[in-house]
Amino acid sequence: MACNVILNAYPDSIGGTLQDIADILNREEFKGVFSTFYILPSLFVSDLDRGFSIISYDLNPELATKEALNMIKDTGMTLKLDFVLNHLSIQSKQFQDILKNGQLSKYKDFFINWNTFWAGHGSMTKDGYIQPNTDLIKDMFFRKPGLPILMVPMPDGTKIPYWNTFYQEVVDEGRQYLGQMDLNINSPLVWEYYDEVLHTLADYGAKIIRLDAFAYAPKEVGAKNFLNEPGTWELLEKVQEMADKYRLQLLPEIHASYDEKTYRTLSEKGYMTYDFFLPGLIIDALENKSGNMLVSWAVELWQNQIQTVNMLGCHDGIPLLDLKGMLPDERIQQLIDVVVKRGGYVKNLHGKKNIYYQVNATYYSALGEDEKKMLLARAIQMFMPGTPQVWYLDLFAGKNDYEAVRRSGEGGHKEINRTNLSIAEITKRIKLPIVQKQIELLRMRNNCKAFADGADFKVKCEKSKIWFLWTNGKESAKLEADLKTLEYKISF
Repeated sequence: MACNVILNAYPDSIGGTLQDIADILNREEFKGVFSTFYILPSLFVSDLDRGFSIISYDLNPELATKEALNMIKDTGMTLKLDFVLNHLSIQSKQFQDILKNGQLSKYKDFFINWNTFWAGHGSMTKDGYIQPNTDLIKDMFFRKPGLPILMVPMPDGTKIPYWNTFYQEVVDEGRQYLGQMDLNINSPLVWEYYDEVLHTLADYGAKIIRLDAFAYAPKEVGAKNFLNEPGTWELLEKVQEMADKYRLQLLPEIHASYDEKTYRTLSEKGYMTYDFFLPGLIIDALENKSGNMLVSWAVELWQNQIQTVNMLGCHDGIPLLDLKGMLPDERIQQLIDVVVKRGGYVKNLHGKKNIYYQVNATYYSALGEDEKKMLLARAIQMFMPGTPQVWYLDLFAGKNDYEAVRRSGEGGHKEINRTNLSIAEITKRIKLPIVQKQIELLRMRNNCKAFADGADFKVKCEKSKIWFLWTNGKESAKLEADLKTLEYKISF
């Protein structure tokens, strides 16, 4: 398993620009702490969804420069960047060409015309879009109320429905549109675009590419619109062939319950996968003062050599419904209740309970803002199999930001865990014991050869006590922890 530690942040999370983060990472306090920086996609030119509605993969001039990227790489860090496979902004040059030229545009098939896709499989409504036959959409997972479409005006005055899985905004009395429009992966131009993007990301210095929302991209009449098979795996294989040209490692992002075993499928196909189970398992272990499930998961990862990237918090939320099939439903609900009681938010998709898979809170607040729990959680993460990824706000013991949620209005629940920190705030927080001790843990994991490739791993627990041991030749690292007293000891 790789020993490298990944920092995760937006380009404006610290100080306000990527240059500010580069300056921080060049401070003595952060030497040897991280090996990779995962920069979220507001790095690029975008409009909605804090970066995930991409207009182009040019650097956002307000937040980033190539000089700042080079300064980060000069520290010895590599980059992890996002590739949003499923959609592109209405403001992109491709969609703007459609708005200008209509059906004469070279990009007219670049996005999914809803009526073309469903032709012959439903009935036309008075509003100008096809309502698909019920049996063909019964297994589809829509992320918002109604059909996932946006009626877009053409130059001739007609309106055409385009597939729009995620965010959209209609402003200025319907004359201006914002949205993330789904790409038509059957278009050769889309595959040319995919290749251009991978080339661009490689030129920026990326080594790992996170595939955002890619499992929504393959669509077929009568099939699921998320993780359909074999379309999802065929798409992934084709993207991998392109990525190989640029020596890029893919990290597909898929949320699925444990009992679906999607993480196993990805591993068997040779991909890294996200460990979306660990954040909830650690909270469960701390709340129940028992490491049984945590140990069982660590053993499964190790015995099956499942290559993961794990985390505590992240830019989205704490995934708890992923644990279905690993923990009983009532125990998962207890975890959700605990985090909500501590100020977290649950968003159930258009009124349906237990459809949405994340609870929004900082990890520190989810642990009751208990410093001993936070440090033990971080220590456990450092000793778990997998590559640890660290959300910047967790590192600096960030608390739930209710004011940010209020400012963002409806749908702003994720802002609870996205507080931007000033340089002055970082300078103050870096002196806190909870931050200093986390930095020590990260530096240890990033540099200790006991965790390097070829290591052996053992783990066990007895009631509230848990032990992790890594050995690699003459190097060893051991974590002894008590989930009841929250005390831990690391020895080498």
